[in-house]
Amino acid sequence: MTIEKREEIIGFYDTYGVLLTEKQRQYFENYYFEDLSISEIALNFDVSRNAVFDQIKRVNQILVEYEEKLHIVKKIQRIEQVKMSLDLKEEIRMILKE
Repeated sequence: MTIEKREEIIGFYDTYGVLLTEKQRQYFENYYFEDLSISEIALNFDVSRNAVFDQIKRVNQILVEYEEKLHIVKKIQRIEQVKMSLDLKEEIRMILKE
């Protein structure tokens, strides 16, 4: 996975992560934020490596599907390009994420 794709997926997670199950969030955060290997996550949760791999792959697909349907991340990026005060940009971002 390229750095750009990784950053994109993490951006989707920042926006849509609240829509995932607790277990999905834990696997994602362990893998992407804590930089644990699939084997380490499997040991921590007492599941197979394949289960962890499948779950992380599925979460990535879910996050991409959310963005394809809702376009919130794309809208936030467009807002970033508009010339306006930082306070107004932040307020708009918060409204979009509500």
